[in-house]
Amino acid sequence: MATEDKNRATATAILPLVGGAANVSSIAHCMTRLRLGLHDRSLVDDEALKAVPAVMGVVEDDTYQIVLGPGTVARVTPEFEQLVEEGRAAAPEPGEAAPSVSAEELAAQGAAMKAARKAKNATPFKLFLRRVANIFVPLIPALIGCGIIAGLNGLLVNLGWLTSVTPALAAMASGFMALIAVFVGYNTAKEFGGTPILGGAVAAIIVFPGVANIEAFGQKLSPGQGGVLGALGAAVLAVYVEKWCRRWVPEALDVLVTPTLTVLVSGLVTIFGLMYVAGEISTAIGTFADWLLSNGGAGAGFVLGGLFLPLVMLGLHQALIPIHTTLIEQQGYTVLLPILAMAGAGQVGAAAAVYFRLPRNESIRRTIKSALPAGLLGVGEPLIYGVSLPLGRPFITACVGGAFGGGFIGLFNQLGDKVGSTAIGPSGWALFPLLDGNHGLGTTAAIYAGGLLVGYFAGFLATYFFGFSKDLLTEFNVSQEPAESTVAATGGPTTPDAPAKEPAGV
Repeated sequence: MATEDKNRATATAILPLVGGAANVSSIAHCMTRLRLGLHDRSLVDDEALKAVPAVMGVVEDDTYQIVLGPGTVARVTPEFEQLVEEGRAAAPEPGEAAPSVSAEELAAQGAAMKAARKAKNATPFKLFLRRVANIFVPLIPALIGCGIIAGLNGLLVNLGWLTSVTPALAAMASGFMALIAVFVGYNTAKEFGGTPILGGAVAAIIVFPGVANIEAFGQKLSPGQGGVLGALGAAVLAVYVEKWCRRWVPEALDVLVTPTLTVLVSGLVTIFGLMYVAGEISTAIGTFADWLLSNGGAGAGFVLGGLFLPLVMLGLHQALIPIHTTLIEQQGYTVLLPILAMAGAGQVGAAAAVYFRLPRNESIRRTIKSALPAGLLGVGEPLIYGVSLPLGRPFITACVGGAFGGGFIGLFNQLGDKVGSTAIGPSGWALFPLLDGNHGLGTTAAIYAGGLLVGYFAGFLATYFFGFSKDLLTEFNVSQEPAESTVAATGGPTTPDAPAKEPAGV
């Protein structure tokens, strides 16, 4: 089957299982997931969705998220959007075919379900982190592409090859990072309900070369000072100034006064306040990251690698995105990502141990065999959903594997061999093209590969010897009929009151 036909078929299979086109209120995607806003959650057939060949799992959060994996999701989403548009044009809206239920009642029912679904995750802090993630996640494809080009350019420069081409590659790799503050400002204003281009305009002040002629707090400013954090703060301020103007400026003058005051007020505060403050914060982040790994070494890596997946489950990992971006902007790479990527290595090792510990459970062994290649490439959802998290104890031992892998890389950081990534998003083997450090690509890749091997073996050994109680082995080390595969893969039937489980994302 052609790739286009395969993606179309996947979208066609998914649409009726989420209630049809009329039930879809919004469509978006991140690195691995198709994120849908739904009018009525009760119309979704979770088990049938999980059975679609291309679907790796589902997550229920503020949106309904269908895990398709990197690459696939970017191709299926346009097909899905087209099907939804066609379906809306041909079908009535929900509730039109059911005269016994009024539109108001249907809307109230859907709103109540949506509110109940969000309540447990709608704390102000988590909502803020989600907004921060929405600002930075759209930038990841450019970070990855430019990061890989930067790595290729560095390799060519070191080898002395294609000397006439390497300057062009350097321009391609550096152009986006030079203007990343503008994109952050644009996305921030969009996310907080302002005019995106005004957010971008205010953030552009930060990277304008002419700021070098301005003094603030007794010091000359530097172009780019404050970086993405300054851009984020400037754009948020611009949104509030714009909203104030919309409320008080007469409509006849709005088109002239509002954008002018927004840029003027926000720009002055940015130049004479935010750039300096955000610059100090950015410098402190870089200094602390270097200090942590230089002094904490293996201990710091052990803690970071072991706690990353629990942070993901709590939604707190989103706070790391601007930190990664700040480090990349400052140093050219983030030293934290390779350590955190070891959590995925622990999952791979734990899954391999489960495979050998449950020789009679064909269902779980099939899940592991199909999900292991994706796990090696850093896509952890299938292994977490189908194997370690439902079983309970293997999830903990997988985190132990991640801790040892993180400790290994942290130790080398302490010894002076930094291992970093020029972009965020990929993990596992997929991170190799993005690696960078202070002692050459060969040394950096060797240390990262060593960390992966340590994570694999530690996760395997911890799970094999400590991941199963006698009761757990008795329950799961049995032959499963195909009809029982769902129960075997999830550790029991899903109930409406079961807590939502969120895998590692994007």
